[in-house]
Amino acid sequence: MSRALDIDAIRAEFPILSREVNGKPLVYLDNAASAQKPNAVIDAIANQCRTAYANVHRGIHTLSNETTEAYEAARETSRAYLNAVSTDNIVFTKGSTEGINLVASALGGEIQPGDEIVLSIMEHHSNIIPWHFLRERHGAVLKWVGLHEDGSLNMEELAEAIGPKTRMVAITHMSNVLGTVTDMARICELAHAAGAQVLADGSQAAVHVPVDVQALDVDWYVMTGHKLYGPSGIGVLYGTDEALERARPYQGGGEMIEVVTRDRVTYNTAPHKFEAGTPPILEAIGLGVALKWINAFDHVEIEAHEMALYERAYEGLRGVNGITVHGTTPDKGAVLTFSLQGAHPHDLAQILDQYGVAIRAGHHCAQPLMEHLGVSATARASFAIYNTEAEVDAFIEALAKAREMLV
Repeated sequence: MSRALDIDAIRAEFPILSREVNGKPLVYLDNAASAQKPNAVIDAIANQCRTAYANVHRGIHTLSNETTEAYEAARETSRAYLNAVSTDNIVFTKGSTEGINLVASALGGEIQPGDEIVLSIMEHHSNIIPWHFLRERHGAVLKWVGLHEDGSLNMEELAEAIGPKTRMVAITHMSNVLGTVTDMARICELAHAAGAQVLADGSQAAVHVPVDVQALDVDWYVMTGHKLYGPSGIGVLYGTDEALERARPYQGGGEMIEVVTRDRVTYNTAPHKFEAGTPPILEAIGLGVALKWINAFDHVEIEAHEMALYERAYEGLRGVNGITVHGTTPDKGAVLTFSLQGAHPHDLAQILDQYGVAIRAGHHCAQPLMEHLGVSATARASFAIYNTEAEVDAFIEALAKAREMLV
């Protein structure tokens, strides 16, 4: 049975939410960048350090066995969260960025000049730069898919972009700027029909919408702990059995080998083949606790709560002279990105901070999208399970004051 979505009780579990900033109650609306951490995660990491910390897998003493058990339990929690078939499909990384780089490195062994990688114009730099590496080093061709006016992915363009030379379709499951949620199952269907693999960047989607990698039929899926109310420095790369078997190792070191001699090496099986060296042990354990914490609630109720906050904020901005909201498709998550004519987003964010309101300002690591929108930067308010209507109202009030100062 799911926990009731009692927002006051939930907020009490996040100690940082009780602090003040510049003499005002903190209103934290930068969740798309990093979410705050509940006591369950903070305590789990601290208690592991206090009671049962050692390196994993290679020890035979009690502390090593206990730490290994906790570490591998987090892998099982991650498997269940994504509905993967096996824990063998779950590779721990230091975040989505490393996961995408791992996949790009693996694909690099197969890329021939002229092979194509299909991206959307709204990708985060983490899902752009690794593919540029393949363009620079292996002669790959990047093909870009555009958007409709409301920020939704142009599926007709996507279908046209995928062809016999396509090797990878790398698309966000939910845009960190527009909030757009893509039809990942249909994307996979189109790509697989052409013999291409699909990597879904789930950095945002894994927080806001239920993810079932089997139902999506995706080859690769990445998510990152620090957006999931967990620690930074930890993420998950999901790969199918076929994709992981096909991929070459990303890094060399301990754990990822079976036999090493002077003139040869044989590699371990997945997921260990991709986890060279001492892993982020405490971070993985913290992520497992964070995922269990989220799963205690009904995901549909969380999504409804977050979207109600988004709609309240959107209504507060809609119709205000000079404000443009970017990304209005109905198929989106609780991310509100906007511009104020005549004001730089950094100035907006700085003034809002004086009222205790934390938002993000800049290009959000999405410069191709900024170029598409015709702006150099935008402001972004993003909502989480612990945000409230009163915080939305405080944001709108602070924004009105900032607008009076700047315009």
